[in-house]
Amino acid sequence: MSAKTGKMQPRPVPTGRVSRAFRVGGVAAHLAGQVAVGGMQAVLRGARPSLRELALTPAALGKLTSELAAMRGAAMKLGQLLSMDAGDILPQEFAIILSRLRAEADFMPPRQLKQVLDQNWGEGWQRRFRRFDVRPIAAASIGQVHRAILPDGRDVAVKVQYPGIAQSIDSDLSNIASLLRASRLIPASFDLDPYLQEVRRQLHEEVDYEREGHQLGWFGEQLMADPRFLVPEQCPHLSTDSILVMRFMQGQPIEKAASAAQSVRDGIVRDLFALFLRELFEFSVMQSDPNFANYLWQEDTGCIVLLDFGATRSLADETSMAYREFLRAGLGLTSEVSLETAAGQLGFLPTDLSADQKTRILAMMTRVFDALTTGEAFDFADTSLAQEIQAEGFALMEERVAPPAVPMDVLFVQRKLGGLVLLATKLGARVDLRSLLDPYLGQSSYHSAAE
Repeated sequence: MSAKTGKMQPRPVPTGRVSRAFRVGGVAAHLAGQVAVGGMQAVLRGARPSLRELALTPAALGKLTSELAAMRGAAMKLGQLLSMDAGDILPQEFAIILSRLRAEADFMPPRQLKQVLDQNWGEGWQRRFRRFDVRPIAAASIGQVHRAILPDGRDVAVKVQYPGIAQSIDSDLSNIASLLRASRLIPASFDLDPYLQEVRRQLHEEVDYEREGHQLGWFGEQLMADPRFLVPEQCPHLSTDSILVMRFMQGQPIEKAASAAQSVRDGIVRDLFALFLRELFEFSVMQSDPNFANYLWQEDTGCIVLLDFGATRSLADETSMAYREFLRAGLGLTSEVSLETAAGQLGFLPTDLSADQKTRILAMMTRVFDALTTGEAFDFADTSLAQEIQAEGFALMEERVAPPAVPMDVLFVQRKLGGLVLLATKLGARVDLRSLLDPYLGQSSYHSAAE
């Protein structure tokens, strides 16, 4: 699930469309006021800032982030998606402040929580538990998690959906999109519509807790024989369409492993990349949310606990095949498909590139593939390659090369991959990625993904 609640506070979730739209309107008015005051001050100093610069003040962005966190639901999810997937496109200040949305959310006060539980379980639901902790242990964009003890002694996690979130998805997205466009917080060239459509689709799936419970069970079955991972079991008799109850799993935030021995850190990252490849090439189903809070690490057993399957996405067979061809082409394992063709099939090459720009993008890809063919473990602690690629990416942006409009399957695979790379970098892991890839690329040196 999501963020620990220590940094945030109980605030009622606005449930009506009018009240939610009013909050967005309040943010718009605040931004307008900031622009007016900032513009007057700049003129007095003899400066002529753009409207975009005036809207990107810390006060304006702080107000926006605070309101998105308070609204939760689609408003917060869109901020998360933009901050994670468009961090190289958006201004640095915007990405930094919006990154709060990946780690913090307000939670419902006890009175509103009781109303939700009464509606789902009926009055007197407290008799179903030996203990129910009113203060949540985690909170995010869709719901919050409570710890409880069943009468038979089982320790469970109770995921409670915020009221009105499911009904407000479409209107929230329309209101927030209008705000972002009007305030010019995003570049005019940035196409927001694909993000809106995908957030809408994803949110309608994520608020379906019955679907998430099914995915929880499915992943549990697939990984039952894999000692590296643990998936909590669902408690169906207590779960509803807006409450998901599952076994509580012990563990600490996976980032805590940064202080562990090098071999431990390497093993964690290797196991997560192995799971990613199974999802892509074997399951054709991927838990696409890269939030670190979706993993727990058990130091005593070495197991990784997998949490939150609301963002699970089925992948088209064509997507897996295209990634296989891309990897084979990049690693020089085929002469039938060029890297340019394979990259184009995934949508990595915008159609309006000049010959020079295309060459430079392909060179960036080649540098990454070269790093995988050295025969040595990839050192994520060495960020020189990432910095080089990022610098070239910014240079292309200065030439007004827009990010490619990749298919949504590809967007979410890349989103998950980016999250794993970020975690691997944070842990300073060294992993032989090539040995993990080989079994899926037709190599003779086969290694089981469950080893």
